[in-house]
Amino acid sequence: MSNYLDDIAEFICSCKFDHFPPEIIKRACEVTADTIAAIASGAQEKEAKVLSERILANNDRGNSTIIGSAERTEPSKAALINGTAGTFLELDEGNQFGRGHPGIHVIPAALAIAEEKGLSGSDYVTALVLGYEIGTRIGIASKLRMSMHPHGTWGTVGAAVAVGKLSGYDVPTMKQIINVSSSLGLATSRRTMLEGGTVRNVYAGVSGYMGIMAHDLVQSGFVGEADGLQTVYGSVVSESFDTKVMTEELGSRFEIGRNYFKMHACCRYNHATLDALDEIMSRQPQQKIMPDKIDKVEVETYSLAAQLSDPNPQNMLAGKFSIPFAVATSIVHGSTGVESFTPAATQNLAARELAQRVSVVEDPELTAMMPDHRPAKIKIILKDGSILEAQTFTNKGDAEDPYNSEELRAKYFNLMTPVWGDEISKAVYQETMALAQLDRITRITDHLNKAP
Repeated sequence: MSNYLDDIAEFICSCKFDHFPPEIIKRACEVTADTIAAIASGAQEKEAKVLSERILANNDRGNSTIIGSAERTEPSKAALINGTAGTFLELDEGNQFGRGHPGIHVIPAALAIAEEKGLSGSDYVTALVLGYEIGTRIGIASKLRMSMHPHGTWGTVGAAVAVGKLSGYDVPTMKQIINVSSSLGLATSRRTMLEGGTVRNVYAGVSGYMGIMAHDLVQSGFVGEADGLQTVYGSVVSESFDTKVMTEELGSRFEIGRNYFKMHACCRYNHATLDALDEIMSRQPQQKIMPDKIDKVEVETYSLAAQLSDPNPQNMLAGKFSIPFAVATSIVHGSTGVESFTPAATQNLAARELAQRVSVVEDPELTAMMPDHRPAKIKIILKDGSILEAQTFTNKGDAEDPYNSEELRAKYFNLMTPVWGDEISKAVYQETMALAQLDRITRITDHLNKAP
């Protein structure tokens, strides 16, 4: 077996909570709070509610919480439901270097197992940081085919690593769960997000489910191939896999510390353009531009973002993956938040008409700046002939330009308070930000088991 896989497994098994710098522990708390809020709010969407009801119709009650309801169930179902709900609003955190969203793949599984086993906050944080680490490094070491959506792929391995750590695996067993879970990812399609195929919202939920399934398989005696990561990410879903990346600065550079948080309620590939739009709007009287004053809008951006060019999104998900619509609805509604991407907002006539006047093209020079930068240029040409321009290189919320603690706290309460009210939202936040001191993770989830 490859030495890199031995090194990874040994690192995971030997790593303890005390090995993490204070800033990494704080970031794990922030990522958890942010993810819980995204799940809670997303769980209120119609499809998420109906899916939860169907899965739990013949529920054998367990100890794992369904966030956003007063239900508990067994861990794999909780991971599936919570992971699915957390992607609905496109507000879950991510990692630009791994080119995906590790938190929503790892947290639902880690939280469910930590509840089931009655483990501490520090146990949970250790598993989260390590699952996030390995999943993200797979994303960095490989380059998924352009036709694939990253959700539901390497996140499965991240979830499995977290479950293995919470289960006290030794080195041989940890290698086994990595190899088994490497074969349990989905064959995802990027077209789903562009066309509004909401099956895409379940990809992360399936990763958490399969991460726990990998644990059940290993405990039942199933085995994987000698190096599943090398095969799957070196020749199946990606044609290259750099094993050196998997161990580079392992233990000294933690990927969760290089994450990003989202405030714009849409695909991150929109964010550079929306950040530039925010800059333009901040210079305008009353920070707005009337749509009927605009002749056209021109956007230049990097390759992945340039794919988000459909001016006629058919539903909420497609609207979140359309730069023309994102620009238009933000101008019309004066916001890039959840309210600008609801089903009703997606059908707003003023926004849809303005979106027809927004063009998006790739600038190869901007593409060449990836992954360290996510740049965009926006030019608004008004009917009176005046031109408003702005350019961004780094998305607000990235590790290079992070949101501060108060901004993250405000986002959390904006999402949580409408679901649970002020008292429970505050209690959950306080406990989550003090994870290191919690003797049991259920100090958080007991609050979440009260009816919204």
